[in-house]
Amino acid sequence: MSVVLGLMSGTSLDGLDLCCVRFADNHNDFQILAAKTIPYSAEWKSKLENAFFRTTTEVDALDKEYGVFLAEHITDFIHSHSLPPIDMISSHGHTVFHKPNRGITKQIGSGEEIAKHTGIQVVYDFRTQDVALGGQGAPLVPIGDRILFNDYDACLNLGGFANVSFDMHNKRIAYDIGACNLILNHFAQKLGYEYDDQGLLAQGGTCDESLLKALNDIDYYDFNPPKSLAREFAESKLLPLISTYDEKTVLHTYTKHIGFQIGVSLTKSKATKCLVTGGGAYNRFLMDQIQKHTNCFLEIPDDTIVDYKEALIFALLGLLRKENQINVLSSVTGAKHDHSSGRIAKSLPEKL
Repeated sequence: MSVVLGLMSGTSLDGLDLCCVRFADNHNDFQILAAKTIPYSAEWKSKLENAFFRTTTEVDALDKEYGVFLAEHITDFIHSHSLPPIDMISSHGHTVFHKPNRGITKQIGSGEEIAKHTGIQVVYDFRTQDVALGGQGAPLVPIGDRILFNDYDACLNLGGFANVSFDMHNKRIAYDIGACNLILNHFAQKLGYEYDDQGLLAQGGTCDESLLKALNDIDYYDFNPPKSLAREFAESKLLPLISTYDEKTVLHTYTKHIGFQIGVSLTKSKATKCLVTGGGAYNRFLMDQIQKHTNCFLEIPDDTIVDYKEALIFALLGLLRKENQINVLSSVTGAKHDHSSGRIAKSLPEKL
C-alpha cells in the first residue's frame, strides 16, 4: 500500500487540486482519502495567466515562488485532514509554455522547493523527458485511464482543454480535442461570472453560423494523433477569430463548436461507454451538444471523480515513476518508446 498526494493545476485556472490517495500494491485499486480545491487569488491568477509573457529569469523566479505556494497549501491540507503518513507527493505543476514541436515545455512549481518545505519526496516535471524523446509531452493521463478506469471504452476530460483517451488495435490512443473551459470561462468572466454555470449563459446566446464554420475549419482538427494543445493555440488561433463578437454569441457558438468536435472524436473512437470528468461535465448545454453528435453513452461519475480524476491519476504517475515503471505511453505522445518520466526531488529533511 502507498499513500500519495497528487497535485494538479489546469489551464482553466479553476484552482489547485489536491487529492490524497491510497493505492493497493497492484495499483488498480485505490481509495481517495481526502481531496480539496484551493481557488487561486486574483493575484495568483494574474501571475499564472501572465507567466506566458515573462522573461526566462522571471519565469524561473516564479517557478520557485509557486513551489513555495504549493508547499504551504500541502502543509495546510495535511494538517487539516486525518491522514496516514504521506509516502510521496506527485505534482503536475502549472504549464507556462508547451511547444513540443520545437522541443519546448515548461511547468512551474519547483519540486525541490516543495520537498524542502514539506520534507516529503516529490515527483514532478513529467513532460520534459517525453518531449526530449520526440513526444508531445501530453496527454499524460491516459495510462491512468487504462489502469484505473478500464471499465469504460473511453475517458473524456472537459477541463481547460477537452481530451479523450481510448484503446484502438490494442494500443492506447489519446489526444487533446480542443480548447474547452479555457475559452468558456474567459468569456463568462467578461460578463462578470466565474464560469458559465450549467451553460445557461451560452444557452441564452445565439449561434453565428459563419463563426461556427470558421472554428470548425481550423486545421488542427484534421491532424492525426498524437497531438496536444496549450494556451498558445488559444492565443494564435481562437482569440483572433472570436474576440470581435459579443460574449453570449461567442459562448453559444463556441459551445456548439467544441461539442461538435468532441462528438466527432467519440464517434471515431467507436466507444460505446465513456467516462466524462472535469468541470465541463457540469455544463448541461455542452453535454447536450456533445450528445447530439455521438451515440456513445456519456457517464458522469460522482463529484469527487469528476473534480479530482486528473490529480488522482498524477498521484499514480508519481508512484509509477518512483517504482521506475512505465508511466508514459509512446502510442499516446508519439515518443520514441514507452518510458518512466518525472524528476525526483531527493536529499530531504525529516518528514512532517
